Amino acid sequence: MMKKIFRTLYLLLAVNCATACSSTESDVPLGPTGEAPAEEEPDAERIYLWPEGNMPTVTSYTANNGNYQDDPDFRPNMIWYPVSDSTEVKGAVMVCPGGAFMFRSGNEGAPVAERLAELGWQSFVVNYRVRPYTMEEGSLDLARAIRYVRSHAADYGINPDRIASVGFSAGGILCGDEALLFDGLADGTALDSGYVPDSLDQVSANVFAIGMIYSFYGRLSVSNNNVDDLRAGNIPPTFYTYGTEDPFYRQFIANANAVREAGVQVEEHVLEGWPHGFGVQGEWTAWFDDFLTHSASVSKYLIIK
Repeated sequence: MMKKIFRTLYLLLAVNCATACSSTESDVPLGPTGEAPAEEEPDAERIYLWPEGNMPTVTSYTANNGNYQDDPDFRPNMIWYPVSDSTEVKGAVMVCPGGAFMFRSGNEGAPVAERLAELGWQSFVVNYRVRPYTMEEGSLDLARAIRYVRSHAADYGINPDRIASVGFSAGGILCGDEALLFDGLADGTALDSGYVPDSLDQVSANVFAIGMIYSFYGRLSVSNNNVDDLRAGNIPPTFYTYGTEDPFYRQFIANANAVREAGVQVEEHVLEGWPHGFGVQGEWTAWFDDFLTHSASVSKYLIIK
């Protein structure tokens, strides 16, 4: 029963938008419409994003009433899915699962990171803060994760300018919010005046491309199609994939059109008959790999703002 409730909430509350498509797929099987929260990974595999006692926070969370995925002692973290030794490393991708900012969906985390790692991208599933925390707190978690990977680029064998993000539904909204408001050298003081910046805050949180997988720039369930806002945000090349049976289908169209009008490079793939929440299914990972490898330019979008 609880799993069905999560699935229903996922469809009703998660987010997304898009625009006219540059590529259309037909005669494809329907994917699942969502999934329960992800199982926790072994603690030893986690890279914690904030030092104890110094995490930008505006939410007072002291007790779990049973409606939240994480307990109050949750520490935002990420999990690395490495490229194999036999595969050429192309860069890194930060993977942000969706879940209506209520939970982080399992089918949009590890399976996606594993697939992207097979294609040559050092992949990191970002376990950002969700309810009762705000989206902005989660966006800072993503920014911190990007900074960490960039600061350890040599360890991961990547060019520090080849870091992208990809998000699903609410996770894509998070990627967009980070790129619009918390990239560059913006640090935790933008949200929490009590936060004490550290050396990692001197590292840029910019990405060179964003993947919006049944998602859009905006807020939960509402796309931001203001061309002036999008242009002022200096957002990077953006890749969209979404299905025609997604309840946010028309918002995806409108958002991608607005992003394109703002002068941003856009690539779209529309899946005929596909719903919300298909995760890693389909060919979109290969298209995204090609977009990151051959289409998205890194020069303009890594200027520190």
